[in-house]
Amino acid sequence: MKNLLKTAREQKGLKTREVAQLLSIDQALISKFESGTRKPTKDQISRLSQLLEIDYETLMIAWLKEKILYEIGDEEFALKALLLAEQEIQNK
Repeated sequence: MKNLLKTAREQKGLKTREVAQLLSIDQALISKFESGTRKPTKDQISRLSQLLEIDYETLMIAWLKEKILYEIGDEEFALKALLLAEQEIQNK
């Protein structure tokens, strides 16, 4: 996700300071989003996708993937748990 954000910002010719100002977010947060040291909130993802003209679904999938990896990426049974979760989601 960090690459998506930085690339989109640079393609729009915006500085982190400008993005921060337009979204009323601290500039340090924007830099942390781009470096991967901090994750945006769901609301911030929505606002970033609009401002940077990134497909919302693409950005949300990247955001969710990172949340999942952060929570269970180092767990021994992560893959088995994900497979069970996938089955439950499909059965809804």
